[in-house]
Amino acid sequence: MSLLVVGLSHRSAPVSVLERAALSADAQIKLLQDTVAAEPAAEAAVLATCNRIELYADVDKFHAGVAELSTLLAQHSGVGLEELTPYLYVHYEDRAVHHFFSVACGLDSMVVGEGQILGQIKDALATAQELHTAGRLLNDLFQQALRVGKRAHSETGIDRAGQSLVTFGLEQLSSGAPADAWLKGKRALVIGAGSMSSLAAATLARAGVAELVVANRTFDRAERLAALLAEQYGQRPAEQDDPDVLARAVPMESVPDELTRADVVVSCTGATGLVLTADLVAEAVEGRTGAPAVERAADSDSVRSGLPPTSVGSEDGCPLDLSAVQGSTGFSVMGEAAVAGMDAATLEQHAAWVDNGTVDRREGRRTPEIDTDAVAALAAAAATLGRVPERRRPEPVAEVPRPLPVLSLLDLAMPRDIGAAVHRLLGVRLVDIESLAEASADAPMAADVDQVRRIVSDEVAAFDAAQRAAHITPTVVALRAMAADVVASEIARLDGRLPGLDDKQRGEITQTVRRVVDKLLHAPTVRVKQLAAEPGGAGYADALRTLFDLEPETVAAVSRADDDSRDHNSAALGGLDFGRENFDSNNFESAENRGRA
Repeated sequence: MSLLVVGLSHRSAPVSVLERAALSADAQIKLLQDTVAAEPAAEAAVLATCNRIELYADVDKFHAGVAELSTLLAQHSGVGLEELTPYLYVHYEDRAVHHFFSVACGLDSMVVGEGQILGQIKDALATAQELHTAGRLLNDLFQQALRVGKRAHSETGIDRAGQSLVTFGLEQLSSGAPADAWLKGKRALVIGAGSMSSLAAATLARAGVAELVVANRTFDRAERLAALLAEQYGQRPAEQDDPDVLARAVPMESVPDELTRADVVVSCTGATGLVLTADLVAEAVEGRTGAPAVERAADSDSVRSGLPPTSVGSEDGCPLDLSAVQGSTGFSVMGEAAVAGMDAATLEQHAAWVDNGTVDRREGRRTPEIDTDAVAALAAAAATLGRVPERRRPEPVAEVPRPLPVLSLLDLAMPRDIGAAVHRLLGVRLVDIESLAEASADAPMAADVDQVRRIVSDEVAAFDAAQRAAHITPTVVALRAMAADVVASEIARLDGRLPGLDDKQRGEITQTVRRVVDKLLHAPTVRVKQLAAEPGGAGYADALRTLFDLEPETVAAVSRADDDSRDHNSAALGGLDFGRENFDSNNFESAENRGRA
């Protein structure tokens, strides 16, 4: 069996596809169940976040596994397989482990270095354990990934390479200004009470917002989050000038009213439809300003009227407005750019002007003779099309001063909570996952990223060695069990031949025989484990079974017993025990999305 991952993320697919392919909690459960029921897969786990959907499985056939996992992803996401396939990526065996460890360290995140993915990986493992779809391989993989991710954040400065998605989004809303200074004193509304919303609420409270309102479909969860916020941030030291944060909970029905009071809104729910439509946001803006919210015009007449004229002129017979075009750097009054867009009659006038020998005196420009040929060619095109195709340089667009937004919205949900049409409303600024993807593409990478990559490479090698060694362990255990059976059989035969032995004599003989067998087996079993951990060492288990004539069923029984023991320990310990995390800023910066509202 081998590890296979099939998925899509913000690196392989546009946000519109990710949004449509988003899996609900129920869909993830059904996907896991159907995956392990399929023939190629024995184990399965789903990692579904705001910007990625990945299906991990232990498969016995690569091509059949890729086909089956891709089909299942398409079925449960609701996006057709033909449409989804161009955006899917596949990683197998070592590359799959390397990819997953990179994800755990935040190297593959939209905001490089964010640690929130660790909480999502932990949740994915817990779900797979609860559904009994994670066996030895995926349990080992996910627990090792959590350790690798924590190591990367503790041993390097990867946290400096990026920010949490929440912080990054808030800085985009503040147009690059420090988020804390921009948020201070504002009224904030958080829609949702899951981990991403909780992280947003903690970030807003820490920045010193004047009021923090939490809305959620399950009102009890909103109340618990508001109470925790009040406990953590509501009381400040006396020497600080910041006002106390007033945190309160409201039902979802109160969101329209709260919108008219809020300055900043962060939404991250698990809703399948829109939580805030453009009409609802427009009504909120009108409620705040008293004036209807209007859409931004795509091409404002006022902008057009302020641009330099492009009509023809008459200087020395030239049909161009030279005052307009000669001020443009690199613009030749005789070249193709000058005549682009002319109709046939005007083009003929321009050609006559060029033929009369008028010269563009700027250095490095084309000669009138060359331009004459170009204009003649364009005249032929104009005779057919009636007009020369537009090829001129884009004209400068006048900047129209816009008022500061009265409402700032951050949508971190996938699929989106806030309608895309809100982008067009005057007085509103919306930052969503798509906006963040575009903004993060140019984010600088810290030098610590190279160190994290080295950690990932080392950990992948260690994991592969451990897996190869673990592969031979059942064979070694079966060999020792067979040796123990041989010892027991020989001692029983000795009892029959020497019935006069007392207990002390029998015990001494038994101990001696066992020591001899242990000494004979010790060196080869230790050495075979070392060899199995090296590349290409998988064949040593087969050699050991052949040399000692071990029954395959015996080895398989040992493997099943080992897996049962692992499952029992995982259930008893809850996987890796990170301890009960307290509700504070450190907790929110390192865990995310443990179930959306």
